[in-house]
Amino acid sequence: MENKYEITYIIRPDIDEAAKSELVERFDKILTDNGAQILDSKDWSKRRFAYEIGGFTEGIYHVVNLTADDNRAIDEFDRLAKFSDNILRQMTVKRDA
Repeated sequence: MENKYEITYIIRPDIDEAAKSELVERFDKILTDNGAQILDSKDWSKRRFAYEIGGFTEGIYHVVNLTADDNRAIDEFDRLAKFSDNILRQMTVKRDA
């Protein structure tokens, strides 16, 4: 059975547009390579934080809606996002079908 997920991740604000596009493409590909189908992947907005994260006071929020049969894509995304200096935080929410 397919599950619906929403991943929100925060990209560091000082990244240039080309590098941001490359980052988003890379992480979208990590999801699809691991069996997920992306419904949409888009920037939400640049927002100010309530507190500093990794030395930054704001970040670019990016939202990905996807479906997946299992947790493989989500687990791999989380694992690799932790190693990326350009992703400050990420959160995955399982959506009701």
